[in-house]
Amino acid sequence: MRDQDLDDLYNFLIEAKKQTYANENVKKCVSSRKGSHDYEYVGDSMLYHDTYFGGTKFMGEEVVYLTEDTPIWGMNYYGVTLDETLSEEAVDRALRPALMKVGEDDILPVRGPKEYINGEYKYTFDITGDLNYFEGLETIYKDHEKVYVLKCHGGIIKR
Repeated sequence: MRDQDLDDLYNFLIEAKKQTYANENVKKCVSSRKGSHDYEYVGDSMLYHDTYFGGTKFMGEEVVYLTEDTPIWGMNYYGVTLDETLSEEAVDRALRPALMKVGEDDILPVRGPKEYINGEYKYTFDITGDLNYFEGLETIYKDHEKVYVLKCHGGIIKR
């Protein structure tokens, strides 16, 4: 991809992520597969689709399409709540505010910021690579104890 295309994708990801799962006021769209939870965001020339399965143990995939039919970027992820006393809703209350901070620091806008503290919860995200190819590790701590972890990877899609 050209540098300008990567810049456009970078900015679009920030916009799309703030208008889908991270934003608790946004409604899910129709499921694309049996048992999935889906979000979709349409920009000027790109479409973002996030689909995932599960709750306290979940897996999913995000894809960005150019002009609604050509996939150009994607990410797979798997997350697990390590503290079984925490519900999906409790983790969401810690995770979503962190994810709304996407693009507010100097790391790739594929999840949240490097670090975000929300009351008794601390969110961290470590990532290597760039939008062409990356791997990341997202962690949430409650009172200094690790209670959630997510691994992700992805990059440019090209035939």
